[in-house]
Amino acid sequence: MIDHLARIRRHFTDSATLKQQAAETMANGIARAGSILTDCLFGDGKILACGNGGSAADAQHFAAELIGRFERERPELPAIALTTDTSLLTAIANDYSFEHVFAKQVRALGAKGDVLLAISTSGNSPNVVAAITAAHEREMRVVALTGKGGGRIGEMLAPEDVHLCVPHDRTMRIQEVHLLTIHCLCDVVDATLLGDDA
Repeated sequence: MIDHLARIRRHFTDSATLKQQAAETMANGIARAGSILTDCLFGDGKILACGNGGSAADAQHFAAELIGRFERERPELPAIALTTDTSLLTAIANDYSFEHVFAKQVRALGAKGDVLLAISTSGNSPNVVAAITAAHEREMRVVALTGKGGGRIGEMLAPEDVHLCVPHDRTMRIQEVHLLTIHCLCDVVDATLLGDDA
């Protein structure tokens, strides 16, 4: 008989342990990424975000926090999730390939000074890799959220980019830390704009 309670408790323990480990290895990078995002916003730039599956949901979550609000009232901030326009996504995937669904949007919407938030738990998602290439062509900086050692994305980032790689190989654990990282980034933005009230 399966002991569901033991499995559930283990998930909580494993998640908490990983988050403590990730705080040690990722905090400096998250702070640097937060500065890149706020510099972009102060410079009248925008943030484009992309990912697949759960990472697509994270990209949309991030954009919603910036355009709506995170925890405090503030002016709306320009962020676009490149995962939401089904007509555009299916047209590009049908006429070209799924690998191009984000890159073509980055080339159309991105500009020098903007930032791409690229999310891939494996670091190998071909359409996210292509989006990073397009961002570099547009002289955009990249904040990449990965795991599993960083994959291809970890190898292609420029020195001015930030790689936030979760030190784990299990997808759901990586996604849990990605969500916390996104909240940390939003908090850095809010604290920079509104002051530290925490």
